[in-house]
Amino acid sequence: MKDSIQKTSAGRPRGFDVEKALDGAMRVFWQKGFDGASLTDLTDAMGINRPSMYAAFGNKEDLYSKTMERYVEARSQHLGEYLGAPTSRESVELVLRDAVMRFTDPNNPNGGCFGMQGAMTCANVSPQLKEHIEDMHVALEKALRQRFSRAIDDGELPRGSAADLARFYAVIYQGLAFQAKAGGGRRELSRVVDMALEKWPRQSSKVSKASSFR
Repeated sequence: MKDSIQKTSAGRPRGFDVEKALDGAMRVFWQKGFDGASLTDLTDAMGINRPSMYAAFGNKEDLYSKTMERYVEARSQHLGEYLGAPTSRESVELVLRDAVMRFTDPNNPNGGCFGMQGAMTCANVSPQLKEHIEDMHVALEKALRQRFSRAIDDGELPRGSAADLARFYAVIYQGLAFQAKAGGGRRELSRVVDMALEKWPRQSSKVSKASSFR
């Protein structure tokens, strides 16, 4: 998808940048949601006509899936780096601090998170697309659970804490997105992150013994 000129099935060059077209569609979906985005809105933002859109991306649902995948792919690169931090607490802090910066970025089309926006604005879609969105929606929690499981093996966290911690910080992440969309500022959301990190499990002399984070 990196070439600005792609080939159609008939061998004719497709004279537009696919990645830029997807970014244009993403901004429309981010601003108006899936249901609110018209085909005219999308093709105008993509700089192409409807036949070109259908030929390159499929129907509206297919296009939305591709924009979601593009968004997640870009975020996953940073997420992988953050989850590779020396400690799981550092990983969580990096994820949440980055979320605050991104969710409050004035260049975002509609504030918050594109993934969260999609989960709230896709009432009239196929069960397959809903399942696809739900899978992406829980991806962070799964990634955090895996990171915390490694931390338990390393003796950093008490046993039995991975699932609860992952759910807790995934909910904080989602809450930051909703608050940013509602107008929450960077300073206010950063304080939320500070408070969330204060809930990190206290170190125990017996790491094999489960403890709560309160």
